[in-house]
Amino acid sequence: MKVVPLNDKLVVKRLEAEDRTAGGIVLPDTAKEKPRQGKILSVGDGKLLEDGKRAKFQVKEGDRVLFSAYAGNEINVEGDEYLIMTEDDILAVLD
Repeated sequence: MKVVPLNDKLVVKRLEAEDRTAGGIVLPDTAKEKPRQGKILSVGDGKLLEDGKRAKFQVKEGDRVLFSAYAGNEINVEGDEYLIMTEDDILAVLD
């Protein structure tokens, strides 16, 4: 099954959490925070403007992004976890 976002929505796959800290300490599953970075898998058509045109996204499919902690809605599709969010939830594009 493929998830196709509508209007100004994006589908983001959250990146995996780190198993170790920068100092090398191994973290148990209960101590891991959900990462706030992800990869954009698909984008909608864009926000509908008053003149009937669609606003272009500043991000594109394949971009690695940083988003706010409570961004989007989590969904499960065939055992995989995704986030559906708006472009406003994205804080930055990472290189």
